[in-house]
Parts: sequence; structure tokens; C-alpha cells
Amino acid sequence: MRLILLGPPGAGKGTQAKLLVERYGIVPLSTGDMLRAAVAAATPIGLKAKDIMAAGGLVPDEVVIGIIADRIAEPDAAKGFILDGFPRTVPQAEALDQLLQERGLKLDAVVELRVNESALLQRVEARVAQMEARGETVRIDDTPEVLSKRLAAYRTQTEPLVHYYSERRKLLTIDGMMTIDEVTKEIERLLLAIEAAEKRAKSTARKPKGSSNTSKVAKKASKTAVRAPAAAKKQATGAKATAKRAPTKAATTAGKAAKKAAFRDTAKKGAKTTARKTLKGAKRAGSTAKKAAKKRTKQPAKAAKRLTKRR
Repeated sequence: MRLILLGPPGAGKGTQAKLLVERYGIVPLSTGDMLRAAVAAATPIGLKAKDIMAAGGLVPDEVVIGIIADRIAEPDAAKGFILDGFPRTVPQAEALDQLLQERGLKLDAVVELRVNESALLQRVEARVAQMEARGETVRIDDTPEVLSKRLAAYRTQTEPLVHYYSERRKLLTIDGMMTIDEVTKEIERLLLAIEAAEKRAKSTARKPKGSSNTSKVAKKASKTAVRAPAAAKKQATGAKATAKRAPTKAATTAGKAAKKAAFRDTAKKGAKTTARKTLKGAKRAGSTAKKAAKKRTKQPAKAAKRLTKRR
């Protein structure tokens, strides 16, 4: 998780930064602490910053970015970090974006704690009064006058970052006037939503194109596979029954064919017999007709003979 906390002085950024470090196990990056650590370690960037600071000058942005680059390269920053107090200007934000892009990293969110400046001044005034009543020493930079100047500087230099990160869809604005616990819970709720959205995006990116169709095909194949044993069993049963019926069916078919053949043979024999009988009948009829004709021929001759004898 890589975060930036934005908000005017007194908004509670330091308190929330500590809680976020504990919650996510990330590294707190404070430019002031990092500058002092770099100077103490005598790193090249630290030595350069030391010379500038010794001369009473402001450390330029490229030096601060160099220190941040060295810090986030350390092993304990692998899980992420939270920046409090940097960037303070749009050019610093642009330089930070370039650094992260070169390292293949990205910001997860920029949390803005929005507060009422009048209420902040009243808080400081009340705190100073309480410290004085207890006899405690009040810090020079913790007075209403100093706070007014710091708020004016924030509006001029840092507030433009709200628009900068809003355009890049990184800004999460939270009401910093809530209690510490309420602010913490709201930050956690928004960060959990971001994590869930990133998981969905990664899941979608891993899903191959046309996977929905593939899924449908897979489901269909699965159903087919489930039905396959039943279908195979049904086919086997049908084949078995067919095999059982085959001899009977074959016998029946053969019987029918034999009957037809026998019928045809019988018909042929009957036709031949009928033809022979008809032919015999015709012959007998012809013989009878011839005999009758001869008889008729002989009768007149016999009658003539009888007549002749009588005369």
C-alpha cells in the first residue's frame, strides 16, 4: 500500500500516519526525518543536503526526490510506504510520479483530511491555554499566530494538490473534524474498497478473451460427460435386446420367405396341372366331336341303304 496524506497543519495527519503504519506494516516517510538520516549516514545526497542546510538554504526538490528514491529502495519499504509532508507542491508531485513510474510502482491513494481552519485555530488556542495553566512550556511553532501563517502557506502551495490528484482519480477526501477513531475507520473503509477493486481488476485481466464462451462450452461438455454413461448404458441395453431378438427375427423372416417360395412353387405346379387337365379335356372333346361327326355322316348313308332295300 503506497499512500500520501494531505491536509493543513493540525488536521491529524501524524496521528493517522502512525495508525496506518501499524495497520498495513508500511514505512512512514517523513522528509525531515529522511534528510536528517541521510546527513547522518553521509550518503552522497545527504552530504549535498548538509551543505545546503548549513548555508541556510532550502533543499531543492531534486535532492528531496533523491532521498526518497534511496529510501523506498530499501527492503523494509517493499510492502509500501506513507508520505506525510511531501509532496507540498505540484512540481514535487510530478517529480514523485516520475520516480514511481521509473521504479514500476504506483500510488494507491491520496488521503485528504479536510478540516475547518477556524476550528483548528480554536483548538490551538485552547491547547496553549491549557499548557500555560499547567505551567508547561509552549512550543514556538505551536501558537495561533504561527498556525495562521502555516495555513496560509498550505492554501497557496499545497492545496492545488487536491485538484492534481483528483484529476488522476487518486484522491480520497475525509472529514478530519470527526473523532480520531471515526477518521481511522473511514480511511480503512475506503482503502478496503480500493483493494477489492484492484483484485477484481487483476482477476479480469487474467481472464482470457472469450472465456465466457469457453466457460459455456466447458459447462456443456460437463453436462454431456454426465449424460454419457446413461446414454451408453441405454445404447448397450438396446444393442443387447436387438441381439436377443435377432435369431427370432431371422427365423421369422426365413419362415416367411419359405412360405412365399412354397406358395410360388405350389402355384406353378397347380398351373401346370390345370394346363395338362385342360389339354386332356380338349383332346377328349375333339375326339368326341370327331366321333359324333362320323356318326352323323354314316346315318344318312344307312338310311339310304334301308330305303333301297325296301324298294
